[in-house]
Amino acid sequence: MNARSPRPSAVPTEALQHPRSIRAFRGMKLLVGGYLALSALTLAAVFLLRDDAAVVNDAVWVRTSIVVVSALLTCAFTVRAAGGSRGAYRRLRIVAAVMAVAIAVLVAVPGPFPVWLKVEQGVCGLALLGVVAVANGRHLRALFAAR
Repeated sequence: MNARSPRPSAVPTEALQHPRSIRAFRGMKLLVGGYLALSALTLAAVFLLRDDAAVVNDAVWVRTSIVVVSALLTCAFTVRAAGGSRGAYRRLRIVAAVMAVAIAVLVAVPGPFPVWLKVEQGVCGLALLGVVAVANGRHLRALFAAR
């Protein structure tokens, strides 16, 4: 029988009210909000330019759709982590890092993506790198450490 001690699922409210916690989550919410807004605007532009095969191809449709979904998830994880959810914090760290790496690969490797999408993805990648830096900072790691 596996006897595990129960892990607390939420961070105490007083720890979330610390000025460093508030500042960290405010910064991450701004970065993730920008990532979501830019991703949604890009998908809207792809929709509007759908008849121009030189600007929008099938790979662009797939990529922009995936990025919007990941941005929505990242936004949800950020909000839940700011509320003290350890699971959401862990997911936020993973998704932000994986998407940042995926974006770096997309920008670096030649392929079916037009230059304009690579530039947009580069901006999204910079926002995600900011999220990764803050989420993996000493204060938040200590805040969400299992006690």
